[in-house]
Amino acid sequence: MQPRAPLGKQLLSLISLAATLLLLACTPTPKLEPVPHGGTIIAFGDSLTAGVGTAPAKSYPSVLAQLSNRRVVNAGVSGETTSQGLGRLSTVLNDNAADLLILIEGGNDILRNQNLTQTKRNLAQMIELAQNQRLSVVLVGVPEKKLFSKTAPLYKELAEEYGLVFEGEIIGDLIRQSKYKSDSVHFNSEGYRVMAEEIYELLEGHGAL
Repeated sequence: MQPRAPLGKQLLSLISLAATLLLLACTPTPKLEPVPHGGTIIAFGDSLTAGVGTAPAKSYPSVLAQLSNRRVVNAGVSGETTSQGLGRLSTVLNDNAADLLILIEGGNDILRNQNLTQTKRNLAQMIELAQNQRLSVVLVGVPEKKLFSKTAPLYKELAEEYGLVFEGEIIGDLIRQSKYKSDSVHFNSEGYRVMAEEIYELLEGHGAL
């Protein structure tokens, strides 16, 4: 028989577990304002939003529009960095009376080895631009430029700082599976469909749909 842990240690373990569960229960889960039927979602980003690797009708914003029965504006520009995106976002927001912003940007900064402190600052300013217009923001993380990389830490940091609904796995998961890719960094039609389905479930789970 294995010797049992002393009662004191068992009690400490139980207290630690209870404290962890209590902390998790008390941590607020970000909620999204419902996007009404006839409402608008802006999908803002670079080539992964634009849909490089597939036809426009099969990009993730187009598929998301079909799934959600909402207007989804594809505001993706291939090759864009966060500095360029920051300069463009105000115009996109002003041109569209939107209810929700999905932000997926920073991949080109990472691929080009740009200063990620500046990347984080640019993304923070984009989030603030949207929030100042009372727009809900969903942040989707992009992996670091490493084999089998997870999302760059700056995305989770931003999500926590600004209280955002955050998706930190889908892009990295798809990039690691060749069946979903059209080239080394872009998805094919099936990849974008999976991406749209995951984002749809995220929006639904947090009350937007």
